[in-house]
Amino acid sequence: MRRRTFLGVLAGGASVLSIGPAGRALRASRAGPGVVVGEARAGEGLVQRVHSVSGGFDEAIFKQLLGAANVFKEGDAIVGVAAADERSRGNARALLANTRPGEVDAHPLLRDSLTDLLRTDVDDEAARATAGMTFGALKRFLLERDEDEIKAIMPGLSSEVIGCVVKLMSDRELVAVGSKIFNPLPGSRIGAKGYLGARIQPNSPTDDVDDVRWQVFSGWSFAVGDVVLGNNPVSSRPESVLAIQEALKDLLDTFGLDGVLPHCVLSHIDVQAEVERLRPGSTALWFQSIAGSDSANRTFGVDTESMCAYASSRTGPFGLYFETGQGADFTNGHGHGFDMVLHESRKYGFARALSRLVAAAREGAGATDPRPWVHLNDVAGFIGPEVFRTREQLVRCCLEDIVMGKLHGLCIGLDVCSTLHMDVSLDDLDWCLDRILPANPAYLMALPTKIDPMLGYLTTGFQDHVRLRERFGYKVDDRMWGFFRRLGVIDAQGRPTEHFGDPIHVYREYRRLKGDPRSDEEIASEGEARIDQVRGHGVFLARGRGDRPWDPEPGLGEAVRRIYDDAKRSIWAELPPGFVEQVPGVVRVETRSADRSDYIVHPESGERLSARGAEAIRGLRGRHRGRFDVQVVVSDGLNALAITDEGHLGPFLDRLRERLDAEGYRPAPETIVVTSGRVRAGYRIGEALFGGLEGPRAILHVIGERPGTGHHTFSVYITSPPGPTWAEEGRVDHDITRVASGIAATAMTPVRGADEAVDLLNTLTRAGR
Repeated sequence: MRRRTFLGVLAGGASVLSIGPAGRALRASRAGPGVVVGEARAGEGLVQRVHSVSGGFDEAIFKQLLGAANVFKEGDAIVGVAAADERSRGNARALLANTRPGEVDAHPLLRDSLTDLLRTDVDDEAARATAGMTFGALKRFLLERDEDEIKAIMPGLSSEVIGCVVKLMSDRELVAVGSKIFNPLPGSRIGAKGYLGARIQPNSPTDDVDDVRWQVFSGWSFAVGDVVLGNNPVSSRPESVLAIQEALKDLLDTFGLDGVLPHCVLSHIDVQAEVERLRPGSTALWFQSIAGSDSANRTFGVDTESMCAYASSRTGPFGLYFETGQGADFTNGHGHGFDMVLHESRKYGFARALSRLVAAAREGAGATDPRPWVHLNDVAGFIGPEVFRTREQLVRCCLEDIVMGKLHGLCIGLDVCSTLHMDVSLDDLDWCLDRILPANPAYLMALPTKIDPMLGYLTTGFQDHVRLRERFGYKVDDRMWGFFRRLGVIDAQGRPTEHFGDPIHVYREYRRLKGDPRSDEEIASEGEARIDQVRGHGVFLARGRGDRPWDPEPGLGEAVRRIYDDAKRSIWAELPPGFVEQVPGVVRVETRSADRSDYIVHPESGERLSARGAEAIRGLRGRHRGRFDVQVVVSDGLNALAITDEGHLGPFLDRLRERLDAEGYRPAPETIVVTSGRVRAGYRIGEALFGGLEGPRAILHVIGERPGTGHHTFSVYITSPPGPTWAEEGRVDHDITRVASGIAATAMTPVRGADEAVDLLNTLTRAGR
């Protein structure tokens, strides 16, 4: 089955709705999947077309027409709103161009608490300036007017209006708009015209604080890292998050940067609040992933009310930091029938509303300058090929998001990235960056290399920042540029010194500020040993340079290529039948994926059990007769080698069952092994196995993940609601699940990973989930 045909079936069948101008809806069975849109009559807009084909207002058709105006992305096709062809796309855009913003605002895409917040956040007086415009006229206004004129109308633009106007723009036009609107953070040049910042992302496969520190030393040695030191933790335990927070804070305090550069550990915002309660002053900038609907936000474990409360409590110099990304909503089951661009724009509206609450809180607290330190980056390309597949689509997504973010008045950065199962390579990322950066996003991610050592995806490295600064003439925030000069890695003219790219030099300066009396040679010797140790953890620290300042040291590029090649091998590996048969008490189950390719390209196929697999689980339930409260599930995921590597699954299962017995659980003796399984396949097993039974019932789902770390790591997803919750189909999802990740013989050991999983299970059980 062709890919787009498959996507059309997911959206409701291979037939499509033909939305023509003749006053009726026609079913077309041979046009292929997608929305067919007839030619627009003179002056005809979206709402008129909806009424002409349905005899009244039809919300589903309205959403289809809005989606059909988008450049093609696979995610929109899955939702069922992508145009069938370029002609239909052009016709949908013509209809949209003839539509007035007020007509879109009069027909909400969704009715929930977030929609209510977004509506109240629009400035009615500013909205009157565009009331007489069509979207075509609004597009011309944005292209022709200067920044001050555009900023005067921005508060009156709803998120839906902003999401619609970018649909009408070409990539070149998006660059033109993005390159003339700037929303810098207060007291800084971050997000200002001609500046490109960096979030150092010092991730560790094991939350090792030395791994974290040395990545910061490495980044600063390249004069990179002026926006935030932002770590993604493996563990969300408050004590683990606190250790990383304090390590980052120590670096900033030691170098006198505590009021210049914030630190952040990107755990759930509830965990950050708990860490601050345990150790006041240990946190700075607070992070949270946000979505474009109430239901999608619940997947992240937040809601509109709780986020507004957090925003209203942020009175210090550093406020909130958000991450978003096109496709995160529908891939979590919350598409609500409309396209990814509009979902993304609603997230920016949420951030705008929260930003204003931070400003109000700071003003109420008597801040001299109440402007909020709030910023956001989209993570374009992190999910996978179900959202989009090509480098051209990645560029389009980033340009759309830059313009939408800036029109919301936000300081917006980008994580220009790709998962290793997409058709975007290491070299393609450079191609993408060269086409995105003219739109001048506020910042990019910054890692020692292009591959994240913990998350295992492709993004921007320290040397990319050096190259992009040289190519586009972008600058680093003035305060941090002064620090890099004082550090001695650049000279007074901003040129690299002999210390450029030398983390040992930065470490030596750090030790001197700590009062270390040892000689330079002794400190350097210790630093060399620390670097070897960190690199032994699979964190390939950038050090030195090639012929040009942005060229990696000889050997580092080859090491990255080896990891990249290993990741591709991991993605396509499968569980050997002989290995599966050796798993104690194995019960084999398959999903609906036809083969490995189907599983990778169509993730939803790996979330549902095949008919035979479902029957096997029903049989297991009959044999168990409710006696067990824990079921272990093992899936290949995106990295079967993480399961099959020597010393991985066996020691993990042995320790896991030992701990479960010791804690008084009743684990089933069988281990369910799923071929082509996604995380949600475990939820479907839980529904069939535990639905309606009494008391908490747990699924511990072991799954291979994160190819690209070089470690072949697996994770354990722990879900333990009561039987009645399992009985509600689709009720159990990521929002009530905890995860222990980064488990491998070379990272968090399988024995430690088993302990972590049981500890998290205990936490869920105590919470009554």
